[in-house]
Amino acid sequence: MATKVKSSYKITNWKEYNESLVCRGDITIWFSEDALDRWEHPNDTAKVGRPFVYSDTAIECLLTIRELFKLPYRQTEGFGRSLVRLLNADIAIPDFTSLAKRAAKLGISLSVANKRGPIDIVVDSTGMKVFGEGEWKMRTHGKSKRRTWRKVHLSVDPETHEIVAEVLTENSKDDASQVAPMLEQIDQPVETFYGDGGYDKWKVYDLLKSENIRPVVPPSWS
Repeated sequence: MATKVKSSYKITNWKEYNESLVCRGDITIWFSEDALDRWEHPNDTAKVGRPFVYSDTAIECLLTIRELFKLPYRQTEGFGRSLVRLLNADIAIPDFTSLAKRAAKLGISLSVANKRGPIDIVVDSTGMKVFGEGEWKMRTHGKSKRRTWRKVHLSVDPETHEIVAEVLTENSKDDASQVAPMLEQIDQPVETFYGDGGYDKWKVYDLLKSENIRPVVPPSWS
């Protein structure tokens, strides 16, 4: 009787691997000369009320920083001021109220460019605590004595950082059981599957083999 041999991935280039992890924290931010030249609003069209001071480019730049670092508007204003000081740039930073008002009026697209050909995916899950209980549930079953949790299973393209598949389950569902539902959501062919020890299951290896996907999963006992 033939025995199955699980594929494993052994890291041998530790120096390069460690350096890649370090580089994840390397942050380089700059304002291009073109952005600095267009920082002030030209006000070339008539509008009701006071004219704008800052261009859409300036607002979009700061909103991008806010989104990347998950900052409140006040901290975004302070972060922008510090960058301007480091750059010795002769520009002013919009106050947080102006940022919030302009953000509501700007139509900014954060869509990810489509990638052709096969992709790799990195999968994992995280728990989410559910706050608040619905009125119907409270009236029908009363207040729950236990905390309510859900689990979000995500599949990410490591090259574009795009979430290509997601599944929401009860907290009792194991990670390996959600590989098939996530693969069904992905239109492009998948070349390599990266996951942690939670995916070290024969049912996962069998599924990936049937789909001609290479698994890179460390043994759960390591």
